[in-house]
Amino acid sequence: MFKLSKPYWITLAAAFMLASVTPYGLAQNRSISIIVPTAAGAGNDSMARIIATKLGIQLGTSVVVENKTGASGAIAAEYVARSAPDGNTLMWGYIGTHSTSPALQKLKYDPIADFEPIGLTAYSPILMVASPALSIELKVKNNQELLAALISQKNKFSYASAGIGTGPHFAAELFKLSTGADWTHVPYKGAAPAITDTMSGQTSVSFPGLFSAVPFVKAGKLNAVAVAGSKRSSALPDVPTLQELGISGVEVTQWYGLFAPAKTPKAVIDRLNAALNKVLTDKEVIKKIEDQGGDVEGSTPEELKKLVASELVKWKRVVQQAKITAE
Repeated sequence: MFKLSKPYWITLAAAFMLASVTPYGLAQNRSISIIVPTAAGAGNDSMARIIATKLGIQLGTSVVVENKTGASGAIAAEYVARSAPDGNTLMWGYIGTHSTSPALQKLKYDPIADFEPIGLTAYSPILMVASPALSIELKVKNNQELLAALISQKNKFSYASAGIGTGPHFAAELFKLSTGADWTHVPYKGAAPAITDTMSGQTSVSFPGLFSAVPFVKAGKLNAVAVAGSKRSSALPDVPTLQELGISGVEVTQWYGLFAPAKTPKAVIDRLNAALNKVLTDKEVIKKIEDQGGDVEGSTPEELKKLVASELVKWKRVVQQAKITAE
């Protein structure tokens, strides 16, 4: 999707060198914490826990997930940015914390300067979803008719997001910019409550990451309207892309990666990257992530840094064009 390299393999010489280096936390027999910026049960949290367990095995220590919600991920990001650069506190970063939210407003952390990228873990396209009851209410026969109604009827519908500056927020604003839809934004503190209120019909639509939405779609609690990606998802092969339904220019992909605080020693970053990419070859990890709508993708630290930089440019442009403002 992002044209990054396959899992990063260090050379034999580098491996020998790293074998003698242990992250400071491991030497002190301390566990490693992965700080997740969303609530327990959300897509970010679920994926982080899948990887954390296997990462602990690779590193020979305990890796735990801690949820620090609020401010569209800024609270978690600030916490990690201010943590000791010893490899014990890591950030589960994603499009919201390191791209869209920083593109929208000046935060108390810099998504590039305050972090050392470790590696990409996975990605999943954004999925446009609606309450199953909405089609009945609007008396439409299919999702193409539903889209037409959502676009043409002004001042009637609302969309839920995981918070101001998150991927779901920007996806909806990009949809509005591309189609002329007129929806009211209802921000929540995380993907889980946003999805819950869309299921119940409190909000008309939302644009969660596929990873967060797939379980509810398969359970019949959400209507998957379309994939906001360049191709259909293997997890939901019957769901068309927005492009297939005649809507172009709305391609948004949630990406996920691990970061450490700035100034974490390169030897620590390299060891964490090698362990992470080893985890991403685990068939059990791959299956669990794919079953929930994600695609595993490893990278080097440098590739993840380039991705963050390019995403910032993209979303700053969208902020200007759509005249998005922070509240």
